Amino acid sequence: MNWLKRQATALELYTVDVIYGRRAGAAPAIYGAVLQAFSWLFQVIARTRLWLYRHRILHDQPLGCLVVVVGNLTVGGTGKTPVVEKFARALHDRGRKVAILSRGYKSKAPPAWKRWWWSFTQAEEPPPRIVSDGRQVLLDSEQAGDEPYMLARNLPGVIVLVDKNRVKAGAYAIKKFGCDTLVLDDGFQYLPLKGRLNLLLVDKTNPFGNGHLLPRGILREPISHLRRASYVFLTKSDGRRDPELERLIEEHNPGVDIIECAHRPQYLQRFGPLTPGEDGRQPLTFLKGRRVFAFSGIATPESFEKFLRDLGALLMGRERFVDHYRYGPEDLAELFAAARQAGAECLVTTEKDAVRISEAMECPLPVYYLRLEIEILRGAADFDEAVGRICFPATGLKSAGALSQG
Repeated sequence: MNWLKRQATALELYTVDVIYGRRAGAAPAIYGAVLQAFSWLFQVIARTRLWLYRHRILHDQPLGCLVVVVGNLTVGGTGKTPVVEKFARALHDRGRKVAILSRGYKSKAPPAWKRWWWSFTQAEEPPPRIVSDGRQVLLDSEQAGDEPYMLARNLPGVIVLVDKNRVKAGAYAIKKFGCDTLVLDDGFQYLPLKGRLNLLLVDKTNPFGNGHLLPRGILREPISHLRRASYVFLTKSDGRRDPELERLIEEHNPGVDIIECAHRPQYLQRFGPLTPGEDGRQPLTFLKGRRVFAFSGIATPESFEKFLRDLGALLMGRERFVDHYRYGPEDLAELFAAARQAGAECLVTTEKDAVRISEAMECPLPVYYLRLEIEILRGAADFDEAVGRICFPATGLKSAGALSQG
């Protein structure tokens, strides 16, 4: 990792620590006050934007097919991708022609010369990037972004498109692939394309952070905007009810259906080249009593590390990177050196991190990623109802609700 990259990463990690209250002292307090000033400005912008759409000064664009929005009020960490995967698979299994539309956060855009040449030679905008055409994955994680690539890899038969303009991407999915259902990934704040169902995810372990908007907190819009949700998914649940949180949700969105779910580890997958006939999969019992070095670049690394400890792993060391961090050869060499020094037998990371590491990497120690899937703990009937209403719209869809006042 070069010096400039190290400094940028250190600043981002420091900012995250201040936001989550992990730092004490005068310097973090002053830095937090500066962030708070920008947070007030961000709140004005968020409320104004919603007001403009609500009063039809800015217009959303219907595409003539069913649109399901999956998103959250906060940045990162709600476990959105497994929910999108579960919902898209359920729709596909019931006969819908599904396309997932993503903005491709931190994906690598085409080079400037290619974009310039397209605008010079074509009369229309370039088409969205096709991550999967339903038959094969066409882009890697760097070109597509982490989540779109994971979804494309895990959802055969589902179209996955990446474009910042998801109205354009949706129209392309309908025209090119004949899609009748669009799943808008991380789309709660994307107002130009209106959803028939708004599925709002709330991380039960840290619902709204410190209650502040970006950049002082993790909120993208005020908590009161819970009222825009058709269904609320409480993610990362331990199965116990949280009356206070449910009361807060009910206060802002009376009568909304709450679906409670947990992210459950399924198995470990060996990373890197495999010998013929080897699938590289290990049961979760593989971790019990094993000396492990953990590393991750996700919004909430604590939950991943807790999974490992709960499964009996002996955590010899860990390294945390910023969310969506793309690992270079130097990073990996340092990780292997640290793992060896700590006496670890193997390294374990998340599936989301694994897609950001070159498959050609040489592994002096075994590297595994932990595969997670969503399990519905409460409200399974509501989940089935939501899927059913999309598949059989003649029965009437639950209204996503008008844009509420901020």
